[in-house]
Amino acid sequence: MRNPLSLAAIVAMLAISSGFAQTNNNVTITANKTAVTNGKQMFTSYCAPCHGVDGKGHGPVATQLKTPPSDLTILSKNNNGLFPEKHIAGILQFGSDLPSHGSPAMPVWGPILSQMDQSKPQVRQLRISNLSQYIKAIQVK
Repeated sequence: MRNPLSLAAIVAMLAISSGFAQTNNNVTITANKTAVTNGKQMFTSYCAPCHGVDGKGHGPVATQLKTPPSDLTILSKNNNGLFPEKHIAGILQFGSDLPSHGSPAMPVWGPILSQMDQSKPQVRQLRISNLSQYIKAIQVK
């Protein structure tokens, strides 16, 4: 019998390979499979639908959310000039309780991201690190 986490990882990978995620309002977003080492590619595929390609919170799904998505380019500015790396890594790993998310998981990708690379913690940590570093790179000066 397979481990439940392995089964969940398989289901998540099938969902990713199908290339689609759906919001509660039936907005379909196409996503490409992303490289674990490419933070920009992960951001574009998984974050940009809500946060926008520029990270300012104006993605195509933004209007469908209960609360507008955060402007991810001002995280450092709002944190006395320091990028809140541990906080962002925590949100990427465990989700957020922000009202726009509806639940701790990101609304569009939550089921996929929460199970992604579950059986390979080092790969999951690499994804989180690379995505966090990309978000750090788009901070306004």
